[in-house]
Amino acid sequence: MKKAFTFIGLVSIAAFFNAQIVINEVYTGGGVLGISLLTHDFIELKNIGSSTTTLNGATIQYGPATGGFTQYHTLPSITLSPGQTYLIQEGTEGGGVINLINPNLIVGAVVNFDGSPTVGLGLAIGLTSGKVALASNNTQVTGPAASNVLDFVGYGLANQYEGSGAAPSPTILNSITRTSGDTNNNGADFTVTLPSPSSSVLAINDFNNMPKQSRFIKNSFVKNNEIIFGADVKDIKVYSSTGRLIKTASVKEGATLNVAELQKGNYIITGTVNNQPVSQKILKD
Repeated sequence: MKKAFTFIGLVSIAAFFNAQIVINEVYTGGGVLGISLLTHDFIELKNIGSSTTTLNGATIQYGPATGGFTQYHTLPSITLSPGQTYLIQEGTEGGGVINLINPNLIVGAVVNFDGSPTVGLGLAIGLTSGKVALASNNTQVTGPAASNVLDFVGYGLANQYEGSGAAPSPTILNSITRTSGDTNNNGADFTVTLPSPSSSVLAINDFNNMPKQSRFIKNSFVKNNEIIFGADVKDIKVYSSTGRLIKTASVKEGATLNVAELQKGNYIITGTVNNQPVSQKILKD
């Protein structure tokens, strides 16, 4: 990852190096019909530094395995404290059963660098090979050493990457996830894991200040074997963290669902509220 500095008066260089928002996870198998569990591709950003930092005017850019970067979309102003994540929902193949939980940004139309019209919503990220960049502006990225690159991930058979080798290939069922910090070596910094999309910026908001469709479960931390719902929910499905369907139900607002049979761990709950699909993650203690 590279940093660009503008000195106005005295600016602490150390503060920049300790406040690093990077590409933390990339999932490319969203919505593959008949196979994928998640409905959308996603890109997760994370502040791996020790200070709160803000991005203004930044973009996410994508390019195929060979050739240059072809598409981008802008990001709103983002402020992340150390350890916080920012979840970006990208394109889909139209399938899948589990929606992303509270994405911070649902990408609509993207911009093609060649000026041609776009088809679909969000970036259609290459399944096994490609390159993704977090850039400080909308200038087309030319490679990992470009002056506007904040972070760069080439994966699979990508022709460009940070360091001595590309990150491994994601799959329909697996994402590529940063192992810890940023050594500017994609091959060493990323590993193949089960997808774990996280939007910790939204998680700190109070339930009562959010639409029922976004937080339809009141107690996402379950201690007494009961999930408490804040809306009428139809077609409830309880999935394990690996996507295995465990339980189905329908409930009224304020009702509870007993989950005594579930082991301790993370689960994903999906359903329908006011004819709109919803999903939320819970942790059973």
